[in-house]
Amino acid sequence: MERIRVRFAPSPTGYLHIGNARTALFNWLFARHCGGCFILRIEDTDIDRHVAEAEGLIIQDLKWMGLDWDEGPDKGGSYGPYRQSDRLDIYRSYAQKLVESDRAYYCYCTPEELEASRQKMLASGQTPQYDGRCLHLSDEQRRAFEKEGRRPSVRFRTLGDPVVVNDLIRGEVSFEGATIGDFIILRSDGRAAYNFAVVIDDIQMEVTHVLRGEDHLSNTPRQILIYQALGFNPPQFGHMPMILGPDRTRLSKRHGATSVVSYREKGYLPEAINNYLALLGWSSPDEEEILPQEKLIQKFTVDRISRSAAIFDHTKLNWMNGNYIREAKLDRITRLCIPFLKEKGYLAQEEVSPEDMLSLEQIVASVQTKMSYLAQVTDLAGVYFEKDVSLDSESQVWLETLEAISVIQALHEVLENALPEELSDGHKLIAGVQKKTGQKGKKLYMPIRIALTGKTTGPELVSILSIVGRDRCLSRVRQVLSQIPPLKNHD
Repeated sequence: MERIRVRFAPSPTGYLHIGNARTALFNWLFARHCGGCFILRIEDTDIDRHVAEAEGLIIQDLKWMGLDWDEGPDKGGSYGPYRQSDRLDIYRSYAQKLVESDRAYYCYCTPEELEASRQKMLASGQTPQYDGRCLHLSDEQRRAFEKEGRRPSVRFRTLGDPVVVNDLIRGEVSFEGATIGDFIILRSDGRAAYNFAVVIDDIQMEVTHVLRGEDHLSNTPRQILIYQALGFNPPQFGHMPMILGPDRTRLSKRHGATSVVSYREKGYLPEAINNYLALLGWSSPDEEEILPQEKLIQKFTVDRISRSAAIFDHTKLNWMNGNYIREAKLDRITRLCIPFLKEKGYLAQEEVSPEDMLSLEQIVASVQTKMSYLAQVTDLAGVYFEKDVSLDSESQVWLETLEAISVIQALHEVLENALPEELSDGHKLIAGVQKKTGQKGKKLYMPIRIALTGKTTGPELVSILSIVGRDRCLSRVRQVLSQIPPLKNHD
Protein backbone atom coordinates (compact mmCIF):
# COMPACT_ATOMS: atom_id res chain seq x y z
CA MET A 1 0.00 0.00 0.00
CA GLU A 2 1.40 3.40 -0.99
CA ARG A 3 2.20 5.89 1.74
CA ILE A 4 -0.14 8.87 1.86
CA ARG A 5 1.60 12.10 0.84
CA VAL A 6 -0.28 15.39 1.08
CA ARG A 7 0.78 19.01 0.85
CA PHE A 8 -0.19 22.46 2.00
CA ALA A 9 0.96 25.00 -0.57
CA PRO A 10 0.26 28.61 0.47
CA SER A 11 1.09 31.66 -1.61
CA PRO A 12 3.05 34.21 0.47
CA THR A 13 0.75 37.14 -0.30
CA GLY A 14 -0.23 38.04 3.28
CA TYR A 15 -1.31 36.59 6.60
CA LEU A 16 -2.57 33.01 6.89
CA HIS A 17 -6.33 33.18 6.30
CA ILE A 18 -8.71 31.08 8.39
CA GLY A 19 -9.79 29.20 5.24
CA ASN A 20 -6.21 28.31 4.34
CA ALA A 21 -5.52 27.36 7.94
CA ARG A 22 -8.38 24.86 7.77
CA THR A 23 -6.95 23.45 4.53
CA ALA A 24 -3.58 22.98 6.25
CA LEU A 25 -5.26 21.40 9.29
CA PHE A 26 -7.31 18.90 7.26
CA ASN A 27 -4.25 17.81 5.27
CA TRP A 28 -2.18 17.52 8.45
CA LEU A 29 -4.89 15.50 10.25
CA PHE A 30 -5.28 13.20 7.25
CA ALA A 31 -1.52 12.60 7.06
CA ARG A 32 -1.18 11.99 10.80
CA HIS A 33 -4.25 9.73 10.91
CA CYS A 34 -2.88 7.59 8.07
CA GLY A 35 0.77 7.68 9.14
CA GLY A 36 1.55 9.62 5.99
CA CYS A 37 3.72 12.57 5.02
CA PHE A 38 2.72 16.23 5.32
CA ILE A 39 4.60 18.58 2.97
CA LEU A 40 4.85 22.37 3.18
CA ARG A 41 5.43 23.95 -0.21
CA ILE A 42 5.62 27.68 -0.90
CA GLU A 43 3.96 28.82 -4.14
CA ASP A 44 5.78 32.12 -4.65
CA THR A 45 5.76 32.66 -8.40
CA ASP A 46 3.08 35.37 -8.33
CA ILE A 47 5.54 38.27 -8.28
CA ASP A 48 2.85 40.96 -8.38
CA ARG A 49 1.21 39.77 -5.14
CA HIS A 50 4.28 38.44 -3.34
CA VAL A 51 4.91 39.91 0.14
CA ALA A 52 8.50 39.47 1.32
CA GLU A 53 7.75 38.74 4.99
CA ALA A 54 4.60 36.68 4.38
CA GLU A 55 6.34 33.30 4.18
CA GLY A 56 7.81 33.75 7.65
CA LEU A 57 4.44 34.85 9.05
CA ILE A 58 2.67 31.84 7.55
CA ILE A 59 5.28 29.47 8.97
CA GLN A 60 4.97 31.16 12.35
CA ASP A 61 1.19 30.66 12.38
CA LEU A 62 1.45 27.00 11.31
CA LYS A 63 3.95 26.32 14.08
CA TRP A 64 1.69 28.10 16.59
CA MET A 65 -1.15 25.80 15.50
CA GLY A 66 1.13 22.83 16.10
CA LEU A 67 1.02 21.68 12.48
CA ASP A 68 4.50 20.27 11.97
CA TRP A 69 5.60 19.21 8.49
CA ASP A 70 7.83 16.36 7.38
CA GLU A 71 9.28 18.12 4.33
CA GLY A 72 9.47 21.81 3.50
CA PRO A 73 11.63 24.83 2.72
CA ASP A 74 13.10 24.97 6.21
CA LYS A 75 13.46 21.19 6.65
CA GLY A 76 14.45 20.02 3.20
CA GLY A 77 13.59 16.54 1.97
CA SER A 78 14.18 14.18 -0.93
CA TYR A 79 11.73 15.94 -3.26
CA GLY A 80 12.81 19.60 -3.05
CA PRO A 81 13.26 22.42 -3.64
CA TYR A 82 10.08 23.35 -1.76
CA ARG A 83 9.73 26.90 -3.09
CA GLN A 84 8.38 27.33 -6.60
CA SER A 85 10.77 30.20 -7.26
CA ASP A 86 13.59 27.66 -6.96
CA ARG A 87 11.97 25.27 -9.44
CA LEU A 88 11.71 27.39 -12.61
CA ASP A 89 14.14 25.24 -14.61
CA ILE A 90 12.09 22.15 -13.74
CA TYR A 91 8.91 23.75 -15.11
CA ARG A 92 10.65 24.82 -18.31
CA SER A 93 11.96 21.31 -18.83
CA TYR A 94 8.48 19.77 -18.55
CA ALA A 95 6.99 22.47 -20.77
CA GLN A 96 9.56 21.61 -23.43
CA LYS A 97 8.54 17.94 -23.21
CA LEU A 98 4.94 18.92 -23.91
CA VAL A 99 5.99 21.06 -26.88
CA GLU A 100 8.03 18.19 -28.31
CA SER A 101 5.09 15.79 -27.92
CA ASP A 102 2.76 18.26 -29.66
CA ARG A 103 0.68 18.79 -26.51
CA ALA A 104 1.85 22.41 -26.15
CA TYR A 105 2.89 25.18 -28.50
CA TYR A 106 4.40 28.65 -28.51
CA CYS A 107 1.93 31.52 -28.44
CA TYR A 108 2.96 35.02 -29.55
CA CYS A 109 -0.33 36.79 -28.93
CA THR A 110 -0.16 40.11 -27.12
CA PRO A 111 -2.47 40.93 -24.19
CA GLU A 112 -4.27 43.43 -26.44
CA GLU A 113 -4.91 40.81 -29.12
CA LEU A 114 -6.17 38.33 -26.54
CA GLU A 115 -8.53 40.88 -25.03
CA ALA A 116 -9.88 41.85 -28.45
CA SER A 117 -10.57 38.18 -29.21
CA ARG A 118 -12.26 37.75 -25.83
CA GLN A 119 -14.55 40.74 -26.39
CA LYS A 120 -15.47 39.47 -29.86
CA MET A 121 -16.51 36.08 -28.45
CA LEU A 122 -18.53 37.70 -25.70
CA ALA A 123 -20.30 39.91 -28.22
CA SER A 124 -21.30 36.85 -30.25
CA GLY A 125 -22.57 35.00 -27.18
CA GLN A 126 -19.69 32.55 -27.02
CA THR A 127 -17.78 31.45 -23.91
CA PRO A 128 -14.40 33.19 -24.16
CA GLN A 129 -11.46 30.89 -24.81
CA TYR A 130 -8.32 30.99 -26.89
CA ASP A 131 -9.07 30.84 -30.61
CA GLY A 132 -5.98 28.77 -31.49
CA ARG A 133 -4.45 31.30 -33.86
CA CYS A 134 -0.87 30.33 -32.86
CA LEU A 135 -1.46 26.57 -32.95
CA HIS A 136 -0.16 26.04 -36.49
CA LEU A 137 2.34 28.87 -36.95
CA SER A 138 5.08 28.23 -39.46
CA ASP A 139 8.76 28.72 -38.61
CA GLU A 140 8.72 31.83 -40.77
CA GLN A 141 5.77 33.31 -38.84
CA ARG A 142 7.45 32.58 -35.51
CA ARG A 143 10.67 34.25 -36.65
CA ALA A 144 8.69 37.29 -37.78
CA PHE A 145 7.02 37.62 -34.38
CA GLU A 146 10.34 37.25 -32.60
CA LYS A 147 11.87 39.88 -34.86
CA GLU A 148 9.11 42.23 -33.62
CA GLY A 149 10.38 41.59 -30.10
CA ARG A 150 7.54 39.33 -29.05
CA ARG A 151 8.44 36.77 -26.40
CA PRO A 152 6.28 33.65 -26.60
CA SER A 153 4.36 31.98 -23.84
CA VAL A 154 3.76 28.22 -23.93
CA ARG A 155 0.14 27.19 -24.31
CA PHE A 156 -1.21 23.72 -23.50
CA ARG A 157 -3.13 22.06 -26.30
CA THR A 158 -6.45 20.55 -25.25
CA LEU A 159 -8.12 17.95 -27.44
CA GLY A 160 -11.73 18.69 -26.53
CA ASP A 161 -12.34 15.44 -24.67
CA PRO A 162 -14.53 15.54 -21.53
CA VAL A 163 -12.78 15.41 -18.15
CA VAL A 164 -14.18 13.47 -15.21
CA VAL A 165 -13.05 14.20 -11.64
CA ASN A 166 -13.75 11.44 -9.12
CA ASP A 167 -13.79 13.72 -6.12
CA LEU A 168 -13.41 12.21 -2.66
CA ILE A 169 -15.93 14.67 -1.23
CA ARG A 170 -18.20 15.71 -4.10
CA GLY A 171 -18.32 12.44 -6.02
CA GLU A 172 -18.09 12.35 -9.80
CA VAL A 173 -17.88 15.77 -11.43
CA SER A 174 -17.77 16.08 -15.24
CA PHE A 175 -16.41 18.93 -17.34
CA GLU A 176 -16.99 19.52 -21.03
CA GLY A 177 -13.59 19.46 -22.70
CA ALA A 178 -14.71 21.78 -25.47
CA THR A 179 -15.24 24.61 -22.98
CA ILE A 180 -11.75 24.50 -21.51
CA GLY A 181 -9.73 25.88 -24.41
CA ASP A 182 -5.97 25.94 -24.81
CA PHE A 183 -4.41 27.57 -21.76
CA ILE A 184 -1.03 29.05 -20.87
CA ILE A 185 1.34 26.87 -18.85
CA LEU A 186 4.48 29.02 -19.16
CA ARG A 187 4.32 32.79 -19.29
CA SER A 188 6.39 34.87 -21.68
CA ASP A 189 8.74 35.85 -18.83
CA GLY A 190 9.49 32.19 -18.12
CA ARG A 191 7.33 31.82 -15.02
CA ALA A 192 5.05 28.82 -14.77
CA ALA A 193 1.31 29.36 -14.56
CA TYR A 194 -0.41 28.07 -11.41
CA ASN A 195 -2.13 25.06 -12.99
CA PHE A 196 1.11 23.87 -14.55
CA ALA A 197 3.44 24.47 -11.59
CA VAL A 198 1.26 22.62 -9.08
CA VAL A 199 0.98 19.58 -11.35
CA ILE A 200 4.74 19.37 -11.87
CA ASP A 201 5.34 19.88 -8.14
CA ASP A 202 2.81 17.21 -7.18
CA ILE A 203 4.26 14.78 -9.73
CA GLN A 204 7.81 15.26 -8.51
CA MET A 205 6.85 15.23 -4.83
CA GLU A 206 4.75 12.08 -5.36
CA VAL A 207 1.66 13.66 -3.82
CA THR A 208 -1.10 11.04 -3.51
CA HIS A 209 -4.02 13.19 -2.31
CA VAL A 210 -4.92 16.84 -2.85
CA LEU A 211 -7.36 18.26 -0.29
CA ARG A 212 -8.24 21.89 -0.98
CA GLY A 213 -11.12 24.36 -1.12
CA GLU A 214 -13.91 23.92 -3.63
CA ASP A 215 -12.89 27.18 -5.30
CA HIS A 216 -10.09 25.11 -6.87
CA LEU A 217 -12.50 22.60 -8.43
CA SER A 218 -12.62 24.55 -11.69
CA ASN A 219 -8.81 24.25 -11.96
CA THR A 220 -8.89 20.47 -11.65
CA PRO A 221 -9.79 19.51 -15.26
CA ARG A 222 -6.84 21.51 -16.62
CA GLN A 223 -4.55 19.85 -14.13
CA ILE A 224 -5.82 16.38 -14.96
CA LEU A 225 -5.21 17.06 -18.66
CA ILE A 226 -1.59 17.95 -17.91
CA TYR A 227 -1.12 14.76 -15.87
CA GLN A 228 -2.50 12.71 -18.73
CA ALA A 229 -0.40 14.47 -21.37
CA LEU A 230 2.75 13.77 -19.35
CA GLY A 231 1.77 10.13 -18.77
CA PHE A 232 1.15 10.32 -15.01
CA ASN A 233 -1.84 9.28 -12.94
CA PRO A 234 -3.33 12.25 -11.09
CA PRO A 235 -3.64 12.17 -7.30
CA GLN A 236 -7.01 11.73 -5.62
CA PHE A 237 -8.71 15.09 -5.30
CA GLY A 238 -11.03 16.22 -2.53
CA HIS A 239 -12.59 19.68 -2.66
CA MET A 240 -13.77 20.99 0.71
CA PRO A 241 -16.76 23.28 1.24
CA MET A 242 -16.28 27.02 1.53
CA ILE A 243 -16.33 28.84 4.86
CA LEU A 244 -19.04 31.49 4.92
CA GLY A 245 -19.95 34.30 7.26
CA PRO A 246 -23.25 34.33 9.19
CA ASP A 247 -24.88 36.07 6.21
CA ARG A 248 -23.86 33.09 4.02
CA THR A 249 -21.45 35.13 1.91
CA ARG A 250 -17.78 34.23 1.59
CA LEU A 251 -15.90 34.87 4.84
CA SER A 252 -14.22 38.26 4.69
CA LYS A 253 -13.05 41.12 6.91
CA ARG A 254 -16.55 42.52 7.20
CA HIS A 255 -17.40 39.43 9.28
CA GLY A 256 -14.57 40.18 11.73
CA ALA A 257 -11.05 38.79 12.02
CA THR A 258 -10.14 36.39 9.21
CA SER A 259 -6.43 35.76 9.83
CA VAL A 260 -4.92 33.28 12.27
CA VAL A 261 -2.61 35.94 13.71
CA SER A 262 -5.64 38.08 14.69
CA TYR A 263 -6.93 35.29 16.90
CA ARG A 264 -3.47 34.51 18.25
CA GLU A 265 -2.98 38.15 19.23
CA LYS A 266 -6.34 38.24 21.04
CA GLY A 267 -5.38 35.26 23.16
CA TYR A 268 -7.16 32.35 21.55
CA LEU A 269 -5.52 29.00 22.26
CA PRO A 270 -4.19 26.99 19.29
CA GLU A 271 -5.94 23.81 20.41
CA ALA A 272 -9.26 25.68 20.44
CA ILE A 273 -8.66 27.15 16.98
CA ASN A 274 -7.77 23.70 15.62
CA ASN A 275 -10.79 22.10 17.27
CA TYR A 276 -13.13 24.76 15.94
CA LEU A 277 -11.69 24.76 12.40
CA ALA A 278 -11.92 20.97 12.28
CA LEU A 279 -15.67 21.23 12.80
CA LEU A 280 -16.06 23.66 9.89
CA GLY A 281 -16.97 21.12 7.24
CA TRP A 282 -16.16 17.92 9.15
CA SER A 283 -17.92 16.10 11.96
CA SER A 284 -16.85 13.52 14.49
CA PRO A 285 -18.50 10.09 14.10
CA ASP A 286 -19.78 10.27 17.69
CA GLU A 287 -20.79 13.95 17.34
CA GLU A 288 -18.33 15.13 19.99
CA GLU A 289 -17.48 18.83 19.83
CA ILE A 290 -14.58 19.17 22.26
CA LEU A 291 -11.81 17.28 20.48
CA PRO A 292 -8.20 17.76 21.59
CA GLN A 293 -5.50 17.17 19.00
CA GLU A 294 -5.02 13.46 19.79
CA LYS A 295 -8.73 12.79 19.33
CA LEU A 296 -8.86 14.79 16.10
CA ILE A 297 -6.02 12.71 14.65
CA GLN A 298 -7.67 9.50 15.78
CA LYS A 299 -11.12 10.31 14.38
CA PHE A 300 -10.37 12.32 11.23
CA THR A 301 -11.34 10.68 7.94
CA VAL A 302 -11.99 12.29 4.57
CA ASP A 303 -15.36 10.55 4.14
CA ARG A 304 -16.79 12.69 6.97
CA ILE A 305 -16.01 15.98 5.23
CA SER A 306 -19.28 17.64 4.25
CA ARG A 307 -20.24 18.99 0.84
CA SER A 308 -22.21 21.82 2.44
CA ALA A 309 -20.74 25.23 3.16
CA ALA A 310 -19.57 25.83 6.73
CA ILE A 311 -20.71 28.90 8.69
CA PHE A 312 -18.12 30.68 10.83
CA ASP A 313 -19.74 31.39 14.19
CA HIS A 314 -17.73 33.65 16.54
CA THR A 315 -20.06 32.86 19.43
CA LYS A 316 -19.33 29.15 19.18
CA LEU A 317 -15.60 29.79 18.79
CA ASN A 318 -15.65 31.92 21.96
CA TRP A 319 -17.53 29.19 23.82
CA MET A 320 -15.04 26.57 22.69
CA ASN A 321 -12.00 28.72 23.47
CA GLY A 322 -13.43 29.52 26.91
CA ASN A 323 -13.77 25.80 27.53
CA TYR A 324 -10.11 25.22 26.68
CA ILE A 325 -9.05 28.16 28.88
CA ARG A 326 -10.98 26.73 31.83
CA GLU A 327 -9.38 23.31 31.38
CA ALA A 328 -5.82 24.59 30.82
CA LYS A 329 -3.18 24.58 33.55
CA LEU A 330 -3.14 27.78 35.58
CA ASP A 331 0.58 28.44 35.14
CA ARG A 332 0.26 28.27 31.34
CA ILE A 333 -2.75 30.61 31.22
CA THR A 334 -0.99 33.02 33.58
CA ARG A 335 2.11 33.14 31.36
CA LEU A 336 -0.07 33.76 28.32
CA CYS A 337 -1.91 36.57 30.11
CA ILE A 338 1.27 38.44 31.05
CA PRO A 339 1.77 40.21 27.66
CA PHE A 340 -1.77 41.61 27.82
CA LEU A 341 -1.24 42.87 31.37
CA LYS A 342 2.07 44.45 30.39
CA GLU A 343 0.56 46.13 27.35
CA LYS A 344 -2.16 47.62 29.55
CA GLY A 345 0.47 48.95 31.93
CA TYR A 346 -0.57 46.76 34.86
CA LEU A 347 2.82 45.02 34.93
CA ALA A 348 6.32 46.35 34.44
CA GLN A 349 7.98 45.34 31.19
CA GLU A 350 10.81 43.47 32.88
CA GLU A 351 10.74 39.78 33.73
CA VAL A 352 8.10 38.74 36.27
CA SER A 353 9.70 37.44 39.48
CA PRO A 354 8.70 34.06 40.97
CA GLU A 355 7.02 35.88 43.89
CA ASP A 356 5.01 38.09 41.54
CA MET A 357 4.15 35.02 39.48
CA LEU A 358 2.45 33.45 42.51
CA SER A 359 0.34 36.58 42.97
CA LEU A 360 -0.48 36.67 39.26
CA GLU A 361 -1.63 33.07 39.37
CA GLN A 362 -4.06 33.97 42.16
CA ILE A 363 -5.39 36.85 40.08
CA VAL A 364 -5.72 34.82 36.87
CA ALA A 365 -7.32 31.92 38.76
CA SER A 366 -10.08 34.25 39.91
CA VAL A 367 -11.04 35.20 36.33
CA GLN A 368 -10.01 32.06 34.40
CA THR A 369 -13.56 30.74 34.15
CA LYS A 370 -14.88 34.06 32.87
CA MET A 371 -12.60 34.50 29.84
CA SER A 372 -13.59 33.64 26.29
CA TYR A 373 -10.17 34.79 25.08
CA LEU A 374 -7.14 35.94 27.05
CA ALA A 375 -7.17 39.60 25.99
CA GLN A 376 -10.21 39.93 28.26
CA VAL A 377 -7.95 39.53 31.29
CA THR A 378 -7.23 43.27 31.41
CA ASP A 379 -10.91 44.11 31.88
CA LEU A 380 -11.74 41.21 34.15
CA ALA A 381 -8.67 41.50 36.37
CA GLY A 382 -8.29 45.27 36.22
CA VAL A 383 -9.82 45.56 39.71
CA TYR A 384 -6.64 44.05 41.17
CA PHE A 385 -4.31 46.57 39.56
CA GLU A 386 -6.18 49.88 39.46
CA LYS A 387 -5.36 52.29 42.26
CA ASP A 388 -8.50 54.44 42.08
CA VAL A 389 -12.11 53.36 41.93
CA SER A 390 -14.12 54.83 39.08
CA LEU A 391 -17.86 54.31 39.42
CA ASP A 392 -19.70 53.18 36.31
CA SER A 393 -23.27 54.33 35.61
CA GLU A 394 -24.90 51.18 37.04
CA SER A 395 -22.92 51.53 40.27
CA GLN A 396 -24.01 55.13 40.69
CA VAL A 397 -27.66 54.05 40.54
CA TRP A 398 -27.07 51.60 43.39
CA LEU A 399 -25.58 54.34 45.53
CA GLU A 400 -28.86 56.24 45.46
CA THR A 401 -30.26 53.99 48.24
CA LEU A 402 -29.65 54.23 51.98
CA GLU A 403 -29.45 50.42 52.24
CA ALA A 404 -26.48 50.28 49.86
CA ILE A 405 -24.72 53.15 51.60
CA SER A 406 -25.17 51.46 54.99
CA VAL A 407 -23.58 48.24 53.61
CA ILE A 408 -20.54 50.18 52.35
CA GLN A 409 -20.19 52.00 55.68
CA ALA A 410 -20.40 48.65 57.49
CA LEU A 411 -17.73 47.23 55.17
CA HIS A 412 -15.46 50.13 56.06
CA GLU A 413 -15.97 49.46 59.77
CA VAL A 414 -15.39 45.69 59.43
CA LEU A 415 -12.16 46.20 57.47
CA GLU A 416 -10.86 48.76 59.95
CA ASN A 417 -11.51 46.55 62.98
CA ALA A 418 -10.69 43.11 61.55
CA LEU A 419 -8.07 41.06 63.34
CA PRO A 420 -5.01 40.02 61.28
CA GLU A 421 -6.16 36.37 61.12
CA GLU A 422 -9.57 37.48 59.83
CA LEU A 423 -8.20 39.47 56.89
CA SER A 424 -7.41 36.36 54.85
CA ASP A 425 -10.94 35.02 55.25
CA GLY A 426 -13.19 36.95 52.87
CA HIS A 427 -16.24 34.91 53.84
CA LYS A 428 -15.87 35.98 57.48
CA LEU A 429 -15.47 39.63 56.51
CA ILE A 430 -18.64 39.54 54.39
CA ALA A 431 -20.47 37.75 57.20
CA GLY A 432 -19.45 40.61 59.50
CA VAL A 433 -21.04 43.15 57.15
CA GLN A 434 -24.20 41.07 56.94
CA LYS A 435 -24.42 40.90 60.74
CA LYS A 436 -24.14 44.69 61.02
CA THR A 437 -26.71 45.52 58.31
CA GLY A 438 -29.08 42.57 58.19
CA GLN A 439 -28.83 42.64 54.39
CA LYS A 440 -28.40 39.50 52.30
CA GLY A 441 -28.27 38.39 48.69
CA LYS A 442 -27.84 41.05 46.04
CA LYS A 443 -28.51 43.90 48.49
CA LEU A 444 -25.47 42.75 50.47
CA TYR A 445 -23.07 41.65 47.74
CA MET A 446 -23.63 44.37 45.15
CA PRO A 447 -22.78 47.35 47.38
CA ILE A 448 -19.66 45.50 48.61
CA ARG A 449 -18.61 44.85 45.00
CA ILE A 450 -19.21 48.49 44.05
CA ALA A 451 -17.22 49.69 47.07
CA LEU A 452 -14.25 47.49 46.12
CA THR A 453 -14.31 47.82 42.32
CA GLY A 454 -16.65 50.59 41.19
CA LYS A 455 -18.41 48.04 38.97
CA THR A 456 -21.38 45.70 39.23
CA THR A 457 -19.57 42.69 37.75
CA GLY A 458 -16.18 41.11 38.25
CA PRO A 459 -14.27 38.42 40.12
CA GLU A 460 -15.55 36.75 43.29
CA LEU A 461 -15.65 39.13 46.25
CA VAL A 462 -13.67 36.68 48.38
CA SER A 463 -10.84 36.77 45.83
CA ILE A 464 -10.86 40.57 45.70
CA LEU A 465 -10.70 40.91 49.50
CA SER A 466 -7.91 38.36 49.72
CA ILE A 467 -5.75 39.54 46.82
CA VAL A 468 -6.21 43.33 47.05
CA GLY A 469 -5.60 43.35 50.82
CA ARG A 470 -7.05 45.43 53.66
CA ASP A 471 -5.15 48.67 53.10
CA ARG A 472 -6.03 48.97 49.41
CA CYS A 473 -9.59 47.78 50.03
CA LEU A 474 -10.02 50.44 52.74
CA SER A 475 -8.66 53.10 50.41
CA ARG A 476 -11.18 52.09 47.75
CA VAL A 477 -14.10 52.05 50.17
CA ARG A 478 -13.19 55.56 51.35
CA GLN A 479 -13.00 56.77 47.75
CA VAL A 480 -16.49 55.43 47.04
CA LEU A 481 -17.92 56.90 50.22
CA SER A 482 -16.50 60.28 49.26
CA GLN A 483 -18.23 60.08 45.88
CA ILE A 484 -21.71 59.36 47.24
CA PRO A 485 -23.92 62.40 46.53
CA PRO A 486 -26.16 63.83 49.26
CA LEU A 487 -29.55 62.14 49.31
CA LYS A 488 -32.79 63.77 50.38
CA ASN A 489 -33.71 60.81 52.51
CA HIS A 490 -30.33 60.49 54.26
CA ASP A 491 -31.93 61.61 57.51
